[in-house]
Amino acid sequence: MSEDQPAAASAGAGQSGGRGCGPKSGPGGPRRPSPVCPVGLGRGGGAAMAEAAPHHPALPSGLLELCALLGAPRDSLRCSEQVAQRKGVKGPSFLDPEVLSVFVPPFVMKEDSQPAASNCTTPGKNRKRSFRKKRERPRVELGKGVPGGPRGPDPEDVNIPNGVDLLALPQLCFPGGLCVASEPREDCVHFLVLTDICGNRTYGVVAQYYRPLHDEYCFYNGRTHWEALGPGGSAAGCFVPFAVCVVSRFPYYNALKDCLSCLLTHLKFCKDFEVDNHIKDFAAKLSLIPSPPPGPLHLIFNMKPLQIVFPSRVDPESPLIDLDLHLPLLCFRPEKVLQILSCLLTEQRVVFFSSSWALLTLVAECFMAYLHPLQWQHTFVPILSGQMLDFLMAPTSFLMGCHLDHFEEVSKEADGLILINIDSGNITYSNDEEVDVPDIPLLAAQTFIQRVQSLQLHHELDLAHLCASTDVNEGRASRRAWQQQLNCQIQQMTLQLLVSIFREVKNHLNYEHRVFNSEEFLKTRALGDQQFYKQVLDTYMFHAFLKARLSRRMDAFAQMDLHTQSEEDRINGMLLSPRRPTIEKMASRKSSASHTVHRRMVVSMPNLQDITVPELPPRNSSLRKIQTTEYGSGHTVLDVPPKSTHTFKIPEIHFPLVAQCVQAFYADCVAQLSKAMGSLAPENSVLLARYFYLRGLVQLMQGQLLDALLDFQSLYKTDVRVFPTDLVQTTVESLSAPERTQAERMPELRRLISEVMDRPADVPKADDRVKNFELPKKHMQLDDFVKRVQESGIVKDTVIIHRLFEALTVGHEKQIDPETFKDFYNCWKEAEAEAQEVSLPLSVMEQLDKSECVYKLSRSVKTNRGVGKIAMTQKRLFLLTEGRPGYVEISTFRNIEDVRSTMATFLLLRIPTLKIKTTSKKEVFEANLKTECDLWHLMVKEMWAGRKLADDHKDPQYVQQALTHILLMDAVVGTLQSPGAIYAASKLSYFDRMKNEMPMAIPKTTSETLKHKINPSEGETTPRAVDVLLYTPGHLDPAEKVEDAHPKLWCALNEGKVIVFDASSWTIHQHCFRVGTSKLNCMVMAEHSQVWVGSEDSVIYIINVHSMSCNKQLTDHRSSVTGLAVQDGVQAPSTVYSCSADGTVLAWNASSLRVTGRFQVPGGGLSAIRLHGGRLWCCTGDSILMVNMNGSSCQRLKITGSFKETGTSFLGFQLMPEEQLWAACAGYPDVCVWSLQDLAQPPQRIHLQDCSEINCMIRVKKQIWVGTTGLSQGQLKGKIYVMDAERRTVEKELVAHADTVKTLCSAEDRYVLSGAGPEEGKIAIWKVE
Repeated sequence: MSEDQPAAASAGAGQSGGRGCGPKSGPGGPRRPSPVCPVGLGRGGGAAMAEAAPHHPALPSGLLELCALLGAPRDSLRCSEQVAQRKGVKGPSFLDPEVLSVFVPPFVMKEDSQPAASNCTTPGKNRKRSFRKKRERPRVELGKGVPGGPRGPDPEDVNIPNGVDLLALPQLCFPGGLCVASEPREDCVHFLVLTDICGNRTYGVVAQYYRPLHDEYCFYNGRTHWEALGPGGSAAGCFVPFAVCVVSRFPYYNALKDCLSCLLTHLKFCKDFEVDNHIKDFAAKLSLIPSPPPGPLHLIFNMKPLQIVFPSRVDPESPLIDLDLHLPLLCFRPEKVLQILSCLLTEQRVVFFSSSWALLTLVAECFMAYLHPLQWQHTFVPILSGQMLDFLMAPTSFLMGCHLDHFEEVSKEADGLILINIDSGNITYSNDEEVDVPDIPLLAAQTFIQRVQSLQLHHELDLAHLCASTDVNEGRASRRAWQQQLNCQIQQMTLQLLVSIFREVKNHLNYEHRVFNSEEFLKTRALGDQQFYKQVLDTYMFHAFLKARLSRRMDAFAQMDLHTQSEEDRINGMLLSPRRPTIEKMASRKSSASHTVHRRMVVSMPNLQDITVPELPPRNSSLRKIQTTEYGSGHTVLDVPPKSTHTFKIPEIHFPLVAQCVQAFYADCVAQLSKAMGSLAPENSVLLARYFYLRGLVQLMQGQLLDALLDFQSLYKTDVRVFPTDLVQTTVESLSAPERTQAERMPELRRLISEVMDRPADVPKADDRVKNFELPKKHMQLDDFVKRVQESGIVKDTVIIHRLFEALTVGHEKQIDPETFKDFYNCWKEAEAEAQEVSLPLSVMEQLDKSECVYKLSRSVKTNRGVGKIAMTQKRLFLLTEGRPGYVEISTFRNIEDVRSTMATFLLLRIPTLKIKTTSKKEVFEANLKTECDLWHLMVKEMWAGRKLADDHKDPQYVQQALTHILLMDAVVGTLQSPGAIYAASKLSYFDRMKNEMPMAIPKTTSETLKHKINPSEGETTPRAVDVLLYTPGHLDPAEKVEDAHPKLWCALNEGKVIVFDASSWTIHQHCFRVGTSKLNCMVMAEHSQVWVGSEDSVIYIINVHSMSCNKQLTDHRSSVTGLAVQDGVQAPSTVYSCSADGTVLAWNASSLRVTGRFQVPGGGLSAIRLHGGRLWCCTGDSILMVNMNGSSCQRLKITGSFKETGTSFLGFQLMPEEQLWAACAGYPDVCVWSLQDLAQPPQRIHLQDCSEINCMIRVKKQIWVGTTGLSQGQLKGKIYVMDAERRTVEKELVAHADTVKTLCSAEDRYVLSGAGPEEGKIAIWKVE
């Protein structure tokens, strides 16, 4: 065993911990937990590593893993009773507990025909297995396999589920010891968390109850109690505790507590020989209940007298919550809650104490939920019995729980522990040592406290005005609804806290190389918060969080971040140029009293203690909701109502539990699920998917494997997120030969089976390591330099980095040494820090646009308009005058007419002077910039050129790139500090050089028609080709927020990436999300709420425009989906037609997603379909077919004439209302026009001047727009030809892009949007005349 792993504890295990317990994972990496099993619990009896492995679906076993009866052994009871007879009971008598019986599913075998528990009292006559070690071991009640399924294990081969150690279980079920009492005590419940060596969690709920020791009807192993004890004994006044423990794979704390409460009503009054039968029937019921899939469907089961609700997870990424999340808020003040969260986030050694065993687990689990989606990565033992206290000596991070009786002992004996008293709400340290626990960042903590105080934590206040409920289940349902809403508010509140703490982490990530610049991130934190972040950044929890960010996981954190970020942050997140504080942000900082604490970063902060923090509102002692309006709406909890839920009532389970009864139960389940599905509208696909999932599980239990697979296959069309991949694979592999043959004949299952069986067994795991940014230590060639600059977060664009490399290596060997890179990096970061500290007077800020940023500020200089500093924003130059600060505008970049660097003579001195001539003023601006003059000359000219290019090309990105150039120039001059520095910086003056060397005027027609350009590849290292575009009009739908009802532009890039723009502002509405991993070929909108996307991988992906999620897939095609067409119904649902390259055409009901028609087009090579005149037109290589809706061919148009001689094929076609068919052939610069009245007549050919190749075409009003590759001023460009359909002539030639035009789409016939190839990757918006 290595030195950094703790020695195994006496019970045979080590510690799953982190601090000091493993190697660092790279420089600045987190502490890594040891892979050793949790402390002392063998296979997991009670300890849990919090990064529990995800629950992969296995063959369904219901909610129950194991049920056990625990109590005192018979011999101990005999001795205890004899002592009681002789001496009377004077005090508590402690006994050693053990497992008396264990019940594991399945409980019914195929050949069962008698009740499974008919001979439960006699071990030799029933199917029990009695474990024996050195002394009597527990009996195991073995169930039997389901009819039609494989035979269950032999009783002698029963396996206890992983994660449950029967030797440790008695200590955990009686953590305070088993004590014979002199009087009956109340039933009580507590909760366990168990873990196996792989980190998979199971959860236990334990109910303790008392029975009188002397009972003439008591039986022990088939003998009456008095026979076991011998004649003449009585032990009146002795009550013995027993415990029933239910273990499940799911944390159903409240539900299983309710179940056990129902069981105890039977156990307390039954004879001893009936106990096993009652528990076995109870366990059998639980084992038959399937686990609900993530989503809005909860299960209800009648346990009599209570209706038990088994809630589901909200979504596949969320934890299952079946406890009251406000418990810690009742036990601790908000400040203490934050302190505990800080202990967990910094991975301290934390111990909870309480006099209530139940509260230990519940409060600990609440804090685990508060951390979501972050996960505690270390040992998690919410309950330690008295014999397990030595676990607290483990040197690594852990979270454990002890009874309050042990508080003094633990406090004195252990070092470095955080001791949290749940009962008193206090936090102390062991041995009175001060543990270094930093505070949560100030503003985040302040907001959290105010949000907590706005919560209504007391249900009684909501009930005060209501009549008492006379129905116990109705009252429980009301309480559940209240708790669900409160839980939702608390989850939103804690998630907002985490987002507030870690939101800006993303600004210091490089996604391409998976790098986090921790040093720069720390510099941006307030000095008072830096200690917190230093400790958090070194934790395994934060390391896992970084992995998720770098993988762009759209988890709860990412969704909340997107939902709560400001418009300014959203736009800034899209910009390639370096971020600077806007005027709006500067103004808000000035108005914020706490900004000095929050945002001073690099410069020193004297007298930090003297800064007063705004006083928080007083503690709300009246229990009423506190009014927080004066603190701003940002301090209240997000008003996110809990998602609506539905319930499905599990049918009654009839006893005796024989095969026929179980089959009847399964049949009832299937019937009721089918009935519920039949009453659902097709558009309620989310709920429908949950019914399919449950019915599939039940049919698996029945042994109806093909029916189960059909239900699971239906999840593709309803909600693919809950598709149980592993379970389906296991089912397919278990199919018999006849079943496999039958499945292969079913089109719905053939593809499912092939996908499952063709999936590689061992897929190499992607490298998800996180690297911390480090300055290079060796010389860099170009490729390595590009990588290093991208990792640093300075620039992403590969082309710009190439220019930077050229600048830094002017006159030298083409490599960069580490010192030069370090100097350049420091210059850049110093400039960033100075820009963050720029503070403008309010009178100056009023003159600027709120979105402007100050990117460069000169030294104080003399000008012909006063003395001051020249400031540069992305829009203008202005003079910040000294003395009485004021604003003097020099010029906007758009109005500059000329820029020169000259020498002004003063006495005998020649002073370098910058002269700027503008179109709006006759007087030339002069500034004696001295040594800064040459650099400012370069920068102003570059910004001037960038502004002109942006105006000419209607593309604001030119300004952003020019800003990047000028800031790189500044850093290069600061790095080189040599006479040649200005010449080196001029290598970055790209736009100015382009303006002078290649003064290409934009054609007038192009300039007048072009409205705007946007870049979907913004933020990428290189441009991406735009494969498909789709415009969808805005719809005010109740399911949408008003801002989400704007029109949208959907842009498909390579590898299944889709970017969504808000078409009202042309800003990104939804950052890149994936729709498969293959090239996307076509997109259409259906039913105003769906976007259908056809992919090369033969799948049609359906995106919900309200939720912006892709949870449905249509997998009926067998080759690449090449075309989609929509036939809108007036009253009936729309019909969508799809075609694939193998010639298959499918008709879909857009509402139910069912195939309503299917036919095959002869010849294959099907590349496009169109709807016209009630018929489908299909483009198939060398011909265009007109077919009826049933697939019967009506007409065929084949390539003829000179086209046929070259073996070309149709590239695309359009149909006009004037009964015209316009088509283009691959490799030809001609458009052909046929009359639909007589396709046999030769077409009219229209030649496109200077066109090399046609790529796409669309119809807009009475025009045909053709996207091509063509010549413009001697160079190949992307060109668009606008043709008049009536005159059949070219009206306009538009020079659209630097690369070929790949796709076109129309926006309400008012605009046309064109997408470029990979050399440019931009989208142009054109006005339609």
